[in-house]
Amino acid sequence: MTDTTQDTGIWVTIREAPVAVKALLIGNFVNKLGWFLQVFLVLFLTTSKGFSDVQAGTALGVYGGGTVIGLIIGGSLSDKIGPRAAVLISMFGMAGFVLAIAYVPSYTAVLVVVALAGAVGQFYRPASAALLTELTPKHRQVMIFAVYRLTMNVGATAAPLVGAALVAVSWDLLFIGEALAALAYAAVAIIALPKRRSTTTEAADDGEVQDAPADRGNYLTVLRDYKYVLFLVCMFINAAIYMQYLAVLPLHMKADGLSTWWFSAVVALNGFIVITCELLVTKVVQHWPAKLVVIAGFVLLGGGLAFYALPGGVAIFVIGTLLWTLAEIIAGPTMFAYPGMAAPPQLLGRYVGSAHAMFGLGSALGPFLGVWVWNNSGTQVWLWCGLAGAVGVVLAYFAMPGKPEAAEEPPAAVDTVPVAEPLPSESS
Repeated sequence: MTDTTQDTGIWVTIREAPVAVKALLIGNFVNKLGWFLQVFLVLFLTTSKGFSDVQAGTALGVYGGGTVIGLIIGGSLSDKIGPRAAVLISMFGMAGFVLAIAYVPSYTAVLVVVALAGAVGQFYRPASAALLTELTPKHRQVMIFAVYRLTMNVGATAAPLVGAALVAVSWDLLFIGEALAALAYAAVAIIALPKRRSTTTEAADDGEVQDAPADRGNYLTVLRDYKYVLFLVCMFINAAIYMQYLAVLPLHMKADGLSTWWFSAVVALNGFIVITCELLVTKVVQHWPAKLVVIAGFVLLGGGLAFYALPGGVAIFVIGTLLWTLAEIIAGPTMFAYPGMAAPPQLLGRYVGSAHAMFGLGSALGPFLGVWVWNNSGTQVWLWCGLAGAVGVVLAYFAMPGKPEAAEEPPAAVDTVPVAEPLPSESS
């Protein structure tokens, strides 16, 4: 049997990935490089459109709500019409709605278009994750998701700088730039992504590939998988407490008399470590049982945030940030790869979409909850984050299998869609 420990390295995983997987990585990077709307929406609406701060903040909230709905719809679309078609609908729709934001005449119209941009612009995420799962051998899935996250993080880190340069010329140029980024991803999808899914095809006696029975099941089927529902709660908790570094941490540091520079420094520290170290850490932890990885992540995430409750000034903030950053690079790739591992083939898009939606919901609600607790209890908010991390540990223990699946024999590298055997559901 092939030594999969040597066969799951960073470069071999990228080098031997099918063309479609490489296209997803490139398309995701390009799309994130043009990810301007969420970053600059409030500034655009207040400076260029003349709306109030409250109106602009409301629009941003509407955009966030649209993204959660879009992730759910995107998972269903991926199962029904295939990931490639879902990606194309997402990118072409996003390009149109983003351009419309700059020209719609009223605040109500802005809210409608922003909501549609948020929703349609997220259709691609469950579809892309489903394709990565389908086209990547099981023993390489955690690593390929780590690479996918790297393209996302690098693109999202550079996007504000690119956007600021475009805004310096013209607001119109900002929206044109995001639309072009979406169209570039669509072009990649047209050229390189397979038209049919491996999990919805089967080999006939004469060797031809024929369509399998149509989509079976729905989101109610997903909810009947009670262990997976526990994992979905884990995703929500993870996102909700993770977002406190953007919501409560700056308030805490300001209250301690520290300048904005110090907050920027700890955020930059997190970004630098994630971009430079996550792939290296994944080389090790991808061979651990998924349950162990996720539990370790919750221990470090909850512990790192709870560490902020201690007195000690800057050192406490730096150490706490290092702890929860370690949680991110250890558990992040596994948590986003696991839905594909747990899903039955015909519900792959919905399993992935529900996980992304719960993470998005936690990201949206977490800041509101955190700031409310901060205003009422001060630094005790960090202890509540630690408690939430402990709840995540318990849920992960009961939600996820205790032993890793036996690594499959690595297939020969191919550039076409393989006729894959159905992925077993680890959550049954």
